[in-house]
Amino acid sequence: MKVAVPKERRAGELRVAASPETVKKLKGLGLDVVVEQGAGLGSSITDAAFEAAGASIVADPAALLRDADIVLKVQRPLASGEGELDELSLMKRGALLFAILNPYNSRDLVKAYADAGVNAFAMEFMPRITRAQVMDVLSSQANLAGYKAVVDAAGEYGRAFPMMMTAAGTVPPARAFIMGVGVAGLQAIATAKRLGAIVSATDVRPAVKEQVQSLGGTFVAVENEEFKQAETAGGYAKEMSDDYKRQQAALVAEHIKKQDIVITTALIPGRKAPILVTREHVASMKPGSVIVDLAVEQGGNVEGAELGKVVTTTNGVKIVGHANYPSRIAESASLLYAKNLLALLQVLHDKEAKGILVNWDDEIVKAIALTRDGAVVHPAFAG
Repeated sequence: MKVAVPKERRAGELRVAASPETVKKLKGLGLDVVVEQGAGLGSSITDAAFEAAGASIVADPAALLRDADIVLKVQRPLASGEGELDELSLMKRGALLFAILNPYNSRDLVKAYADAGVNAFAMEFMPRITRAQVMDVLSSQANLAGYKAVVDAAGEYGRAFPMMMTAAGTVPPARAFIMGVGVAGLQAIATAKRLGAIVSATDVRPAVKEQVQSLGGTFVAVENEEFKQAETAGGYAKEMSDDYKRQQAALVAEHIKKQDIVITTALIPGRKAPILVTREHVASMKPGSVIVDLAVEQGGNVEGAELGKVVTTTNGVKIVGHANYPSRIAESASLLYAKNLLALLQVLHDKEAKGILVNWDDEIVKAIALTRDGAVVHPAFAG
């Protein structure tokens, strides 16, 4: 079976869906791996490195895709009218496409995959179960995004993060507030702490308090009886009362005034990101403070954030709205993403046939499959 790894063509995407390490292991599964010329350059992986691992290099994307049984991508393929090349039309019927497909924001493409006869799998829909942890692209990429957000904040911040005691005087430590304690938030807490900041964090789930404290941060929340019961048995947040929301909002507003760095990470799949930082919050912050909005591509957690821009407000606060955070640390992001894909293909591999056989009844496959044999099969998009 032929595995094709095309160059990513969407604007600003520097990642690649394979690494020399994963190419070697895919070859070990009996698969032929073909990589488009220059596909890895944005992640500092040369064509020579892919060739040394056993891949073939092809310059023509049409030749790469037209007979590929499996297509590995980072972002969804370009379709008709989207760019320089209609990648989807080049894929053969029956091909297996594995990528971060972002179907909630590209519903028309879900039908296009079905119409093209491509069996499309959305890697971001990977279920949060033990056997799928190694395939969880959201976790691998969000972890790096949390790290890079803090590094970017440090770059925009006009002072040092750690306390410095010098003969000329003492530099006070920066105060960093992380809003949302998922994978990205936890890494942001750890990174800010390593850089010497005084770190605090907030989340609607009481269970994360211990995680924040274990990383050296202070947990910020109105911890009344309602808050203590604010999580379901499945680990999700319950809807809070209006009275609790007012108390929490007042606490956060007072806390933000004292912060030098704020990083927001709250995302809701398929919906606009919730507003966490209002214009009033921003106006209350000190000149020189920095806010990094990791949710800006889904509408943003911060009022005033602009996609792809660093905005300086009238009171001197910088709001960082960089797009595609994992691509800003492309080499590490590619290596982890490639391993996520490899782990999935290893599960789908049939040793006797030395190829990939999809078990459509597997709970992982059911969770990530968008289309099958010309039909849309994912319940969120079918019908």
